Amino acid sequence: MATSRVIIVGAGPSGLTAALFLTRAGVPVTVLESRTGLYEDPRAATFHPPTMEMFAESGVTQKLHELGILCPRWQFRGRDEGIIAEFDLGILADITPYPYRLQCEQHKLVAVLAEMLSTSSLCTIEYGATVETVTQSADGVTVTTAEGRTYQGAYVIGADGGRSVVRKSQNIDFAGFTYQERFLVVTTTTDFEQLGFAYSCYVSDPREWCALFKVPGKAPPGVWRVVFPTEPEASAEELLDHANAERRLRGFVPSAEPHAIVHTNLYTVHQRVAATYRTGRALLAGDAAHVNNPLGGMGMNFGIHDAVSLATKLARVINGESEDLLDLYDRQRRYVANAFLQAMTIQNKRVLEEKDPQKRSDRMQEMRETVADPAKARAFLLRTAMFEGLQAAEKVA
Repeated sequence: MATSRVIIVGAGPSGLTAALFLTRAGVPVTVLESRTGLYEDPRAATFHPPTMEMFAESGVTQKLHELGILCPRWQFRGRDEGIIAEFDLGILADITPYPYRLQCEQHKLVAVLAEMLSTSSLCTIEYGATVETVTQSADGVTVTTAEGRTYQGAYVIGADGGRSVVRKSQNIDFAGFTYQERFLVVTTTTDFEQLGFAYSCYVSDPREWCALFKVPGKAPPGVWRVVFPTEPEASAEELLDHANAERRLRGFVPSAEPHAIVHTNLYTVHQRVAATYRTGRALLAGDAAHVNNPLGGMGMNFGIHDAVSLATKLARVINGESEDLLDLYDRQRRYVANAFLQAMTIQNKRVLEEKDPQKRSDRMQEMRETVADPAKARAFLLRTAMFEGLQAAEKVA
């Protein structure tokens, strides 16, 4: 098959990031997206410093800054105790030009990437293309859609989410587990900053933990999202009801006036990693390769890091270098998915929901000691801001 074209399944953050980096390296791509157009997915909304560094040269980071909110500090709290520790990312200013989190919804990144790619002669994005089968031979891949269209390429990247058709087509195991409780996300116009909350906060409580953060929304001054765990037996209708959500918010932050609810969302949450990110000419990135709970804001960033690593290596392979680079991609990114992404997000949830009084007290004291010690705080932020995981990946040979 005389083609260097890469077929990318999925036009989310990972898929379009891969498309951007491949086209900038001179590789033609076709992106297939089952949705009929851009979709305002309210899931992820945090960009960590390394992600902004990766996007800087292309101009994406500048556009995200025009759309987003800077979050230089984040808090760890106890629901009854208040602020336990407030971490200032400014202590990383000597190693990154972006010593903060940037709060900006993922659908805005997707729109920025799609607009940039629309001007590239090397990129075609086809919406309403529901991939049904993926097959490969010694020299290429064939992707067919439910609409009866067939696409051929040198490689295929599955960036098509946790239910990835590409992953399933290659019989790749997706081991892990699913939490019994779902996560309820309540979006409100209540300004938690006026109550002393940083733009990103994690609130520990043995009865009902929560996490909250500010996002730009449709216009200034922005809105706040509050994430709660739910009872497994509760119905979706009951959980999504705005009146019930308002009562839950009032239980968290008492108010004489009702909290204005913008919308509610309910998510099933998994912790899973694919058994391999490469089978021949089929490769995985983003949620197709790993899924995790959102505590720490790492999932989207991790998928973007996958896409940059994969696109960079795949462009080199297409230009004549050894396919061993693709096996290296698998080893590097799968290792850190397990050792960092899974380990950290699972631990984040455990810390917030800890019920044992002594363990909870010990963890709070540890957080106080960490933030009070500049060396410990720096090491902690290097890990939580995702620098440590990227450094670990580079050490995998």
